[in-house]
Amino acid sequence: MQRTSLSLAAAAAATVLGAVTAVPGAQAVPQPPSAVRPQPPSAIRPLQQSAPPVTTTVAHGVTVTSMAFGRQAADDPWTVHVYLPVDPDGPLSSANTALGPRATADRVAAALRDKGFEPRVEEVWTPSYADLRAGSLGWTVRIGRYAQEAGASADLARVKAAGFTGGTRYLPQDGTDFRAPQKVHVMRVDFAAFRGSLDTDFGPTLNGTEKLTDLMAAAGATAGVNAQWFYNNAPGGLYVKDGRLIGSATQGRAGIRFSGGGRTFDVDTFRARVTLSAGGATAEIDGVNRVPGDVWNCGGVGGDLPTEKPQHDVKCTDDSELVRFTPEWGQPPAGAGAEAVLDADGTVTAVNTSRGARVPAGGSTIQATGASAAWLLEHVRQGGTATVTEEVRDSRGLKVALTPDTTILQVGPSLVRDGRVSVNAVGDGIVRQGPDQTFTYNWTVRANPRSMIGVDDRGRLLLVVVDGRQAGYSEGLGVAQAAQLMRQLGAREAMNLDGGGSSVMATARTGIVNRPSDSTGQRSLGTVLLLRP
Repeated sequence: MQRTSLSLAAAAAATVLGAVTAVPGAQAVPQPPSAVRPQPPSAIRPLQQSAPPVTTTVAHGVTVTSMAFGRQAADDPWTVHVYLPVDPDGPLSSANTALGPRATADRVAAALRDKGFEPRVEEVWTPSYADLRAGSLGWTVRIGRYAQEAGASADLARVKAAGFTGGTRYLPQDGTDFRAPQKVHVMRVDFAAFRGSLDTDFGPTLNGTEKLTDLMAAAGATAGVNAQWFYNNAPGGLYVKDGRLIGSATQGRAGIRFSGGGRTFDVDTFRARVTLSAGGATAEIDGVNRVPGDVWNCGGVGGDLPTEKPQHDVKCTDDSELVRFTPEWGQPPAGAGAEAVLDADGTVTAVNTSRGARVPAGGSTIQATGASAAWLLEHVRQGGTATVTEEVRDSRGLKVALTPDTTILQVGPSLVRDGRVSVNAVGDGIVRQGPDQTFTYNWTVRANPRSMIGVDDRGRLLLVVVDGRQAGYSEGLGVAQAAQLMRQLGAREAMNLDGGGSSVMATARTGIVNRPSDSTGQRSLGTVLLLRP
């Protein structure tokens, strides 16, 4: 069976037409034979099933359906992907970006030709998102098409020996091929029949990771999937569990809010504000249960660098912070600065000129670094009182009631809102700021294992895992494809969860349902979503 990705189809068309490619909004521009400029995809197409689905009943009202979409084609090739320098004039021997401006790609391609290689220059387009139009992301330089990875690896060694850098790529994982093989696992929870509840969980402390199956066994759970990202061995993003705010918000990023054990469910964007009042003064607390100074995914408050906007997988920094630690964290980190220890009533039991005191039961500690340490030592007094105030607001600016029945888990991006595909790529920080768009290309556009959560028009919960990075078995999805899949499955609201090697689904009856992409199997995770009986 012949199956060609969008970029390969455009390459064939360019060859037939003498490599004359239409540039949107301009006249046709002649391109050299090695340059491939596909048209931007007009729409993400639905996946086509290639085998009957297999459904297993996990519990009354809970099923898992494993589905196969697409199939491997005989002409699915591997290629050598040559890296580009960030600086257009930078050295090629240490280049480390997957794509870049056309001029930089042409320079690398010319250098490869001088060494006897036959490179091709290809344009990468981003699909349309709710807050970003489809457009050119950059240009890649590639060499050859090989039936097996070994052939690509052999030529990659020659490329590196000639003074270039790069890697191998399997073309069906470019994120443009809707016919590529996919294995999709869909857990549906019908709360009209299921008497249990949806919940979140973590290990003995937030500061640590555990495997999904171990957390399921400890909780006596019926089933579960992975949930949030985790950094410094702790979950990243706003985390409200049973009405307690125990994780820092990435301001304005998507999250899920549910109550009634999952029977009320919504996808929205959230912001949080936490303040400390003491000695007649009030200061904003920068974070909750995270390492001071490390603002993973950015989106923080008060002078974070290089940005206060969400940027996924970027560590912003701030040398002057107040960070609150609750008993859920475990032992707080030690270091220079200052801290206040508060009991359950808000009485200050100690003020220290270094950090690392244990959190008292029911209480908290406030760690301070940089200029914030001077503020804390000036205003907080042992034996006095300190008040911590928390509020969470939704996309409309309305205050969210943090009742004991409220859970908020911030991950993102959003995928489906009000029955429509809706990915806030810029707002959720999955499009990079700056010239290097390697992350956007590899994480957002290209195919990866994905985990998603949603709810359909009947109020049924959807927990979905798509396997990926397994050539010929399941390639994975780009973010736009993941959104389309969730809508295809009937979701009226849906959000992306942590993915990649973290993507895992398991049931108490069958064990792990999918094939995690890490060679070592399931990862240890920061937080998980569980169905409790």
